[in-house]
Amino acid sequence: MYKEEDFLQISGLQHFDFCRRQWALIHAEMQWRENYQTADGRLMHERAHEAESHETRGDLLIYRAMNVRSARLGVAGQCDVVEFRRDDSGVTLDGREGKWLPFPIEYKRGSGKYSKSDSLQLCCQAMCLEEMLCCKIPQGAIYYGQTRRREYIELSDEIRKEVEDSLSEMHSYILKGYTPEVKPKKVCASCSLKDICLPGLAKTKTVKDYLRAAAKGDEP
Repeated sequence: MYKEEDFLQISGLQHFDFCRRQWALIHAEMQWRENYQTADGRLMHERAHEAESHETRGDLLIYRAMNVRSARLGVAGQCDVVEFRRDDSGVTLDGREGKWLPFPIEYKRGSGKYSKSDSLQLCCQAMCLEEMLCCKIPQGAIYYGQTRRREYIELSDEIRKEVEDSLSEMHSYILKGYTPEVKPKKVCASCSLKDICLPGLAKTKTVKDYLRAAAKGDEP
C-alpha cells in the first residue's frame, strides 16, 4: 500500500506509454508547455465536466468528474464520466435502491483509432473503482470527440498487468529521481515539450557539432 503523498496521477499513464521522458518531464520535473493538441484535449475535458455532476435516466445513473484512487497502485485522479447501470451483479449505492454496475468512460480528442495509451488510462480508472467499490468491472469505453462515438474496451488480464507494471516502473523513477533519456521518433515533432526535451540533441555526436549546426540555423 502506498501513502497518499506518494500517489501518482492516473493521467500520467498515457504520457508514460507515449514517451517515458515526456512523462518524467511533466510529472517529475513539473515542466509543461501547451500546443494545439493539448489545448484541444483540455477544452474537451472541461466541456465534459461542465454539465451537472450527476443525473438520473431511469435505470442509468451518470456521474461526471468522479474522483478515484487506489492505495494498492499508488494513484489518484478523475474519471470523466462513470455510468452506473442497474444490474444484479453490481454494487449498492448510498441512497439508491437495487444494485448498480459501474462503467467508466474516458473522453479523448481524435478519431477513435485504437490507442493503447488511452486504454491503459481507462483500465487504471476501472481498477481504482474496483478497489473503492469492491466490485469487478469487465468493460469501459473511450469517447472520441472527432467522431463523437464510443470505442468499447475489454479490460483484460493483459492490460491490467501492463497497468501494474507501468505504475511500478513510474514509482521507481520517482523514487530515484530519474528522468529517462530521449529516444527520438517521428512523434517528437508534434510533442508540446520538444523545445524542453530537445530530442535533436540525441542525434548530435558532440557539443561542437551542435553549436556549429545552431550557428548555421539548422535544426539541432
